[in-house]
Amino acid sequence: MAPNAPHFDDPLSLSLDVIGPKPNTTRGEPVESGKVLFADAHSESGVWECSAGAFAARREGYRETFAVVRGRGVLRNEDGTETALAPGVVVVTPEGWIGEWDIAETIRKIYVVSYTEPRAS
Repeated sequence: MAPNAPHFDDPLSLSLDVIGPKPNTTRGEPVESGKVLFADAHSESGVWECSAGAFAARREGYRETFAVVRGRGVLRNEDGTETALAPGVVVVTPEGWIGEWDIAETIRKIYVVSYTEPRAS
């Protein structure tokens, strides 16, 4: 029998688990929360949220595609170019991406991460 398709009915009202203070903070005290919907050795998908603040980020060993469903902020690339984050915006951060999240209003996103090399189970 084939596996069931995991789902959630409303990403805006989904209860998330607190992960804790965001590392690499450059402004404020952002706290992240999330809920993994699916994960295997090759990918992970779910919902992630982070409160206001700024933090450095990089993609090492994985790439991510996400869609913002709540909040506002800026994703700043290493070269200084920026992407405004708001509901409806879809972003791809490739492996090797380096930059900064600058969150003005708590951001919630739906994400899919794919790993460069399979992860151990």
